[in-house]
Amino acid sequence: MPDVLDPAPYDALLLLSFGGPEGPDDVVPFLENVTRGRGIPKERLKEVGQHYFLFGGVSPINAQNRALLDALREDFAAHGLDLPVYWGNRNWAPYLTDTLREMVADGRRRILVLATSAYASYSGCRQYRENLAEALATLEAEGRELPRIDKLRHYFNHPGFIEPMIEGVLESLADLPEDVREGAHLAFSTHSIPETAADTSGPAGQHGDGGAYVRQHLDVARLIAEAVRERTGVDHPWRLVYQSRSGAPHIPWLEPDICDHLEELHGQGVPAVVMAPIGFVSDHMEVLYDLDTEAKAKAEELGLPVRRSATVGADPRFAAAVRDLVTERAAAERGKKVAPCALGALGASHDVCPVGCCPARAPKPAAAGADSPYA
Repeated sequence: MPDVLDPAPYDALLLLSFGGPEGPDDVVPFLENVTRGRGIPKERLKEVGQHYFLFGGVSPINAQNRALLDALREDFAAHGLDLPVYWGNRNWAPYLTDTLREMVADGRRRILVLATSAYASYSGCRQYRENLAEALATLEAEGRELPRIDKLRHYFNHPGFIEPMIEGVLESLADLPEDVREGAHLAFSTHSIPETAADTSGPAGQHGDGGAYVRQHLDVARLIAEAVRERTGVDHPWRLVYQSRSGAPHIPWLEPDICDHLEELHGQGVPAVVMAPIGFVSDHMEVLYDLDTEAKAKAEELGLPVRRSATVGADPRFAAAVRDLVTERAAAERGKKVAPCALGALGASHDVCPVGCCPARAPKPAAAGADSPYA
């Protein structure tokens, strides 16, 4: 086997995701898991869960993760990378702790983690690391041998993540009526988070206005917009916008909201918009509801032609990118010099989250970082 495809010292990859309900009876228990510790009444959770009930109580995220698992396994096998792939969720079955139990029982001792979040933020990185620490603490209390766990770096600017999104925007532009296509604006959308969480995202040296979270998204948006210009000859105006706000109204969150942005563009006489959900790995509920339902309804109300481009999902180029990330990290762990693959101005992200990276409001142990209690 070529050395570049040697996964050593790792003996497994764990796909770590958010999870979602798979039927109407799952919705409220799932939301109870998501909001545990916040004291939200069950009746309020039923109201919050209405967008799940619109889709039969089924979030598409689990099916999308199964498709990604298949794509990863197929790619690894085709390229001679002998590394089993497991799957665990934060908030629904298969639960992370159960999956780690299974991995330990299977003899896995050096585990790499791929989180379904490409960018730096508390909820997109450190919270997953906290979940890993909680799961390891449970296994430790059960007297099990603990594996060593490392997390793959942020992959927001890997070509295998960027290229499918470029193609998706091009396809959406081509699908617009010809008379509005050239004047279409690009709205690059991601999950809104509290401004304080954005400002402290990434390593401490990157904290500030918007932190690493905003800078990383802006870099991806620029890469896509520049590629679209190069391939079409048209310089489409663009902006980074936000969606899926869920916090108290008195707490400042990142803006503008996608629906407010559509209203603003319509008022300016913009003829059409392509909504590109660059902050999301797959077409899960926040994409289907906040963009395909709410934002498209707003556009229809305004008489504004819109298209929504595809997320990366289980695209073979993304699966190949994961293979690249795995072999890159494995080689580095073996002491080899590697040249990480990354586009744009920011370069490749750190392999190990440093102390102070994406801090929590209330400090909790987090695995797979410089401050991990499970080194």
